[in-house]
Amino acid sequence: MRYAARYTGWKRYLSFPGDGRVRARIGAAILAQALLVGRLLREASFLAIEALVRSATRRGMGISRPFGDDTLGYFTERLDPDRLREAAAAIVRQAKRNKAFEGSRWIGLALDGTGAGTSREKKCEWCRPMRNQKKEIVAYGHKLVMISIVGTGLSLPFDVEPYGPNDSEYSAGQRLLRRGVAALGVRFADYVVVDGEFATAPFLHAAGDLGLKTVARLKGNLPELYEAARRRFAAGTAHQTFQDGSDRVEIWDADDFDPWQTLHWQTVRVVRYCQHKPDGRTVEAYWLTDFSSKQAGSKAIYRMAKSRWEIENEGFNDAKNRYGFGHICHHHANSLLINWLVIALTMTLERLYRIRYLHRGKHAVMQPVALYRLLRSSLSIPPDSS
Repeated sequence: MRYAARYTGWKRYLSFPGDGRVRARIGAAILAQALLVGRLLREASFLAIEALVRSATRRGMGISRPFGDDTLGYFTERLDPDRLREAAAAIVRQAKRNKAFEGSRWIGLALDGTGAGTSREKKCEWCRPMRNQKKEIVAYGHKLVMISIVGTGLSLPFDVEPYGPNDSEYSAGQRLLRRGVAALGVRFADYVVVDGEFATAPFLHAAGDLGLKTVARLKGNLPELYEAARRRFAAGTAHQTFQDGSDRVEIWDADDFDPWQTLHWQTVRVVRYCQHKPDGRTVEAYWLTDFSSKQAGSKAIYRMAKSRWEIENEGFNDAKNRYGFGHICHHHANSLLINWLVIALTMTLERLYRIRYLHRGKHAVMQPVALYRLLRSSLSIPPDSS
């Protein structure tokens, strides 16, 4: 927590977290810090945090007094999520000023959606029905979109946007992108990378209006452009070949495809890559972009396209498998949102600390599990072998 206090965004947040409780007996700063420390220790429930603050480890966590899981439920129901979002954005902006991305030519933003938390009954406004093949409702789940810094060697998720039964990933993604760029600044990032669902004229125009170039997956949802690219690239040899680790990569690149009717671009650039694995497998993908070939070469577009997987592997996978992102601590819409935002903030702080702050001298970057075990052992808590 001393490291987190280096960031003015976190210090300001603790001073004014947007606590909506009336006559609170336990300070908001205590509860907010407990939520963050609990996630650093990979505790997935409010009951687990209660057990920590009622144990002898409380002083090591920097928590001055014990409380129960119902206190956390009541607190997160009434906590302002926008203040937490502001804190996360301030931390990311300060990281850039501190040269955390100094070795990166391009800074990207990745958007993607996922599900998190299911229940048998509808209990909040964001519960979406889950149906079987007979169209029968069998459960209720939650959907949200996450935004993360990518392409820099540091994947830093900093905001999420839930969407309910009458909403969609596409609409939530546009809201999230606008809010994220407004929070970070229009000159913070260079590009946004997205899956094919976002490869629509309104989204591409919106990204351009925000000062971002777009790298979007090209699939069958744009059949004319997709087939035109397939026909042209199938007829010729690769324009560039290089090694990416143990993989051999071939790239085809052309920037003179016609835009579809509603797209206000003069031309569309399409890049195709074939990634040949040592075991004989081949990974092929097509991507469209408004980067000109003078602004970014074929290999740079390939790297940007690959950065989209960071939000899958280092965003959702880490969040769900290590930080309890899919667990419902308290089934209330605002409480769910606060939980997701705290996990994103925790992952960002952990990575800035482990990859940038601890990576000094000639020693290697510490693995996430190694730092986790170090934190647990410092509190004399036996690590969970799972």
